[in-house]
Amino acid sequence: MFSLGSWLPALPGLAWGWALLDALLQGLVGACAVSVLCSLLKVYLYIQCVNKPERQAEKEAIAAQRPLLEPLHVLVLTAVLALVGSRVAALVVLEFSLRAVSTLLSLGKGAHSSQLYLLCQYSLGCGVSCGLSFLLEGAPHRSWNLALAAGLAGLLALHARRLARHVCALYELHSRARYCGVCILLLAAGHGIPRLLRNALALTFAVADLAAVELINRDFLSTGEAVRFWTPLTICYTLLVVYMQEESRQSTGRGQVLRTVVVRMGGLFILLLTVGRWTDILHVFVSLLGELWCLLCSGVLLESCCRQ
Repeated sequence: MFSLGSWLPALPGLAWGWALLDALLQGLVGACAVSVLCSLLKVYLYIQCVNKPERQAEKEAIAAQRPLLEPLHVLVLTAVLALVGSRVAALVVLEFSLRAVSTLLSLGKGAHSSQLYLLCQYSLGCGVSCGLSFLLEGAPHRSWNLALAAGLAGLLALHARRLARHVCALYELHSRARYCGVCILLLAAGHGIPRLLRNALALTFAVADLAAVELINRDFLSTGEAVRFWTPLTICYTLLVVYMQEESRQSTGRGQVLRTVVVRMGGLFILLLTVGRWTDILHVFVSLLGELWCLLCSGVLLESCCRQ
């Protein structure tokens, strides 16, 4: 079995084409992971609104069908993740991991934040892309492996989306009549969805963090270069986390979340102006668009999390 393009002549244009194909497949896997996260969170938030009269409007907003938005969300996010370089994607992953640890420590033992799951959408896509880039680096059948991963991820995302549609349409009827096995299972164990997401995200970001550190360090020829990069990066990220924690205590809501995204990307932009490359600056702007796109597409879920 040969890898894609192994039987073709070694032309520069073909090599660039296969690299672009690999980037698109990596982006597709990351976008599908984000789609699964949003679908499961939609199921959880809908179940929480059932049988609560004060949250009926919120439940109807979550259940509203948007047939074109979800495929468009996956396509746009795939393109964004394919465009973002591994260096900036790695920095986004590390920044979110530090922020997530700080947030979970401030919440206390046993607590969880549904809003944090929504805020990690773009970082999750970058983490999956970084992990695949690192794990498959130098693999003889890289393109075939990525194609298989994309197929499996797409199948999983499709089933998660169908589950969300089924729950929003029939959960109330089936849970009362004890008619559907899926709805009965969600009735009994639906409260465990945040724990499932937390464990899956913890494993994903653990692998992504290791991959991110390795992808960044491979660009340095000496320890001195690495120190000159990591020192301002650590200081910048620490200040950002302290600022965002203070900001979250003073205000909540969608406006505060959008301001946080702009501040984070602005800090990363200033940092890379001093220690980065010109391509990194371009990738920061692409990342800003990706973050804003994810938040805009999940606006209803974000408002529901903020009300909680």
